[in-house]
Amino acid sequence: MRDTIPPQARAQTGIPRGTRRRTPGGPIALLMLAPFLIAYLLFFVFPIGRAVQLSLTQSSLTETGPFVGLSNYVQLAGDPDFWASVLHTGQFALYTVIPVTLLGMLMALAVNRLVRARNFAQALFFLPFVLPVSVVTLLWQWILNSSFGLVHNLFGTDIAWFGEPATAMPMVALVTVWWTVGFNMLLFLAGLQNISREVYEAAQLDGAQGWTAFRTITWPLLWPVTTLVFTLQLIASLKIFAQVYILTGGGPFNSTQVVLQYMYNTAFQNLDAGYASAIAVAFFLIILLVSLVQAALLRGRS
Repeated sequence: MRDTIPPQARAQTGIPRGTRRRTPGGPIALLMLAPFLIAYLLFFVFPIGRAVQLSLTQSSLTETGPFVGLSNYVQLAGDPDFWASVLHTGQFALYTVIPVTLLGMLMALAVNRLVRARNFAQALFFLPFVLPVSVVTLLWQWILNSSFGLVHNLFGTDIAWFGEPATAMPMVALVTVWWTVGFNMLLFLAGLQNISREVYEAAQLDGAQGWTAFRTITWPLLWPVTTLVFTLQLIASLKIFAQVYILTGGGPFNSTQVVLQYMYNTAFQNLDAGYASAIAVAFFLIILLVSLVQAALLRGRS
């Protein structure tokens, strides 16, 4: 390390030449980080390594089988059910990521203009997000029930929304958007409230109002929040499981079977832990690739 202490100051302080300054809080910081590092290694790094190891074996849930090399991955590459589940997962992400991002932004813009009822509107829109998934799915099963549901009573329709291949996945996406859009609204609202009023006042003096102010001030300054919301929503959509498992069980005719449910069925119904681990590793690589592509695109836009 280069000695940056001036000679005069060194003579006054009595510090010998060549002595390096040490950070006094280093061991304490490591001691404070130790619980997190231990938990991270035990509950994240070790399971990943164990999944990769199992994916190279012919194992069941209770017994580690013989080493089979890449045969699970070769079988997975030609598995039509796996690729169908990847397609259904992408379909769900397409139905949810962009709508829930745009709706969250529009709701935040509307709430931000309120004065007296702002807190009430925030609580009203955020309320669905605090509900557990079981309550949300039961509520929408009643709303969309073809015999006695709210939609049936209002419009007289007898469509089995979760029982038809054409409507099952869009309805699962609708439930998810209704459930999660309140959280995104809060993120956008925090971003809007961080924009200084002085910027808008200066823009008004230059004649920028309405759409022009949104396009030149709000949207550029809100772009980091938009990137965050889009990234979080994409990852959450690719990990879809609970809503599909409860509402449709992957049906009808496997039209809503997503990757995590296919992996769950393979591991806990077919008892094939080796093949299920290969699905997990392959899907992890797919999510990583999608995230990298998305980050590169959004970085270029920034």
